[in-house]
Amino acid sequence: MGSEPRRRPSPAVYRRRRIAVLLLALIVIGAVAWLLIAQPWQALAASQADAEPSAAPTTSTPTPTSNPTPTPTPTSTVPPTPQPCDPSVIELVPLVNGQKFASHPVEMRIRLTNTGSVDCTMDVGTSQQRFVVTSGKDTWWRSTDCQSEPSSMVVTLAAGQTVESAEPLVWDRTRSNVSTCDSETRPRAPGGGAAYHLQVEVGDVKSKETAQFFLL
Repeated sequence: MGSEPRRRPSPAVYRRRRIAVLLLALIVIGAVAWLLIAQPWQALAASQADAEPSAAPTTSTPTPTSNPTPTPTPTSTVPPTPQPCDPSVIELVPLVNGQKFASHPVEMRIRLTNTGSVDCTMDVGTSQQRFVVTSGKDTWWRSTDCQSEPSSMVVTLAAGQTVESAEPLVWDRTRSNVSTCDSETRPRAPGGGAAYHLQVEVGDVKSKETAQFFLL
């Protein structure tokens, strides 16, 4: 028995097939167009970049300003060198080792005070010291009349400091004179209760008061 002849699709079937192919082509074209416009791979790359750990923040070095704050200069801790004393701040007081003298020697000293508010220097050596003994208007004795080997001694007097002569100067109760320094017959000062006064000087400073004493 022979085979039946193959039936050809109807025109309607052809139309449906063409429509399906056309739809498939439209879908493919649309998909390609969406990929070109939307570019979904950029979003994917961005998401991957967000997923990577961020780098450690870098510390920026501050830019120096044009007018930096000047560094303060440290002040010196070395105290200033004391200057010579102003005579107006030096106070001199004459001292004697008693008030009434019968036979014991008259010993004389100087008390010196820096009444100023700063330290100062002063020459207090024997070349600057003068002891003067008077009775009334009569000058009986000067320490400079027969002074031997005078010397200088510059000292620093602290503000408010008081110093005294290290060694006393002894008056032998005789009248001094530059021409009788080696004489043993110089006139002796009378006693019997006679009053005498001691005044002292150091450089340009003179004691304002005198020390009174009596020879018996």
